[in-house]
Amino acid sequence: MEQVIVAFENQKSLWRVKEILEASGAISCIVCKSADQVRRTVRKLHITTVVCGYKLSDQSAENLFEDLPLFCAMLVLAPQDRLELIQNDDIFRLTAPVSKGDLVASVRMLTQISHRLERFVRPSRSQEAEEVIRQAKRLLMDRNGMTEEQAHRFLQKTSMDSRSKLVQTAQLVLDGAELG
Repeated sequence: MEQVIVAFENQKSLWRVKEILEASGAISCIVCKSADQVRRTVRKLHITTVVCGYKLSDQSAENLFEDLPLFCAMLVLAPQDRLELIQNDDIFRLTAPVSKGDLVASVRMLTQISHRLERFVRPSRSQEAEEVIRQAKRLLMDRNGMTEEQAHRFLQKTSMDSRSKLVQTAQLVLDGAELG
């Protein structure tokens, strides 16, 4: 069974979309109530599809999309006037109200697209490299009071700025700790 995240500011919409998708029998929904919760859940459970409204309690869907992994697809379900405000062409849109069949078919299509995309986008790292990254994050969390997400973003930004691989940046953090 495919897992997707459902996140809406309006609780009635959230539970209605969840009910429709799960009634199809092929989709299991994880409910999130904020953009921050969506980000954490995507990373923790490796979810590839997010269905949400135009805006969540703490952020717009478009801003949230920028923080998601490249393989993660987003479907925004909203009235047409709200959908027209979305600038990012990589976000899928569906005008509300929508038929049950169109909603289920759209979500199934997105899950298939995101799984295919994931094969090309997601780099495979060795277990050793993953462990170096975990240790560097742990060190940043302990020494700097960062959350795991903040430590990960720090490593990502530093590696992008220095044009080095994430594992190389993580190793530099660990090497610096040994010197200090």
